[in-house]
Amino acid sequence: MPVTKCLLCHMVLQFRGARLGHVGKNILITGASRGLGRELSRHFWDTGANVVLVAKNEGNLRSVLNGLAVRHRQQATYIPADLADQDCLHSLVEDLKETRIDAVINNAAIQGPIGPLHDNPWGDWCKAVEINLLAPVFLCRAFVHQMRQRGGGSIVNLSGGGATGPRPNFTAYATAKAGLVRFSETLAEELRGTGVRVNCVAPGPLATHMMGQIVEAGADQAGPAEYETAERILEQSESHFAKVAELCSWLIDDRSEPITGKLISAIWDPWDESETDLGKFAASDVATLRRIVPEDRNCSWDNLTCDM
Repeated sequence: MPVTKCLLCHMVLQFRGARLGHVGKNILITGASRGLGRELSRHFWDTGANVVLVAKNEGNLRSVLNGLAVRHRQQATYIPADLADQDCLHSLVEDLKETRIDAVINNAAIQGPIGPLHDNPWGDWCKAVEINLLAPVFLCRAFVHQMRQRGGGSIVNLSGGGATGPRPNFTAYATAKAGLVRFSETLAEELRGTGVRVNCVAPGPLATHMMGQIVEAGADQAGPAEYETAERILEQSESHFAKVAELCSWLIDDRSEPITGKLISAIWDPWDESETDLGKFAASDVATLRRIVPEDRNCSWDNLTCDM
């Protein structure tokens, strides 16, 4: 796989004004140049955070920064970096070694090869795992130590289709996202009691570039159900981007303080309902990946006629 030289220039803007929420926090957002990443950048900026925006395309990053409202005592930094490039990852961390990172949102992802596994180019398959799994792990590893030393911090990893169930014709993406959820659960346990929390967000289907790639691949490669879903989502005028950003925001601030090691759906779970007992939720295995045994379905190994 060719190594792409990374660009690790950065630009800092100091702006005026700010609304409550995450004032003073430094939040690193990957995949920040378009789609959900652009919405996350705007959301956290509007709630008072300093944002460090990372993506491969420098022009798109500049466009995101130019779209942020002018505010005072906030900083917006962008760092163009190819997260499939190990040198870029190391340079990114080095570039931020003097910056306090309060939260990391691992949003960057690629679709990877679409179609039966035996037809997938091996280099493309590996690249999908590198960007969707190994790069988030690398960034967690890089910043979790300073979070522990300060006694707190938050990591939010974006999950996706295939993390909780089989997704034929998307083996690389599904495998990487399932791995990311289990990694997040494991790291959360490792960090329990340190004040550093690790959670995953399932964003649900969004009208993004990746959804467009499914339509381009066609029903034969992606499968009829995936293709029809992608077409329907791209035709909808309503977007769930804001809802996903609100969940990420909730997981980073003090309102969700007990919650760690969870995979929460932005659009299907009632995470924003005030009557939810967060203590009980945090102590349970709800919203985690677990093996289903017969007893979970009110049956036994001898009688697998289960209640569904």
